Amino acid sequence: MDISHTIALTMGVAWASGINLYAAILVLGYLGTTGNIDLPPGLELLTDPMVMLAAGTMYCVEFFTDKIPGVDTGWDAISTFIRIPAGAVLAAGAVGDVGQAAQLAAGIAGGTLAAGSHATKAGTRMLINTSPEPFTNWFTSVGEDVAVIAGLWTALHHPVLFIVLLVLFILLMIWLLPKLWRGIKKVFAWLGKLFGSGGTNTPPARDVPDRDEKRQT
Repeated sequence: MDISHTIALTMGVAWASGINLYAAILVLGYLGTTGNIDLPPGLELLTDPMVMLAAGTMYCVEFFTDKIPGVDTGWDAISTFIRIPAGAVLAAGAVGDVGQAAQLAAGIAGGTLAAGSHATKAGTRMLINTSPEPFTNWFTSVGEDVAVIAGLWTALHHPVLFIVLLVLFILLMIWLLPKLWRGIKKVFAWLGKLFGSGGTNTPPARDVPDRDEKRQT
């Protein structure tokens, strides 16, 4: 692979891992197994049947979990400890045998990009969950899966186009993350007021004189 293909694959797999790690593994494993692409030595493990079976099983779990409002946020919280390290490892493996320094640099950049795409996904879904209807959540979840598959296909077949789109995504992410953070803080503040009030706002009882006091007066 030339330099543009290497960069596109390295950053593409990191970006996709932050959104849906298991879909990314399945796409690369399937394309490598069927001979559609030649995976770098560091990613050839993805074609192993056991790896693809594990990724397929977890993808099925995430497919349904990711469409339940509220539950998807908990799943994203747990996945923080999986998607980001995996994105770093896959990015390091995607550069091939070009030296440990290059692999370390790719791992650092890939982990950072995976963290950014994961934070964007998790923050967006948390705000979407404030809507009482579930359809927006469902459409967003399906859209994320489609984006991962289409993004990796573009990275493998049109690397220059993918790099341009990735730069635009990073700019959008930089602009969007502070706004998502402010929205999330408002959600937590509202939840704190809701549960902190104990659910009742009864006024304090006033002192009322009893009958004996009234008679004495």
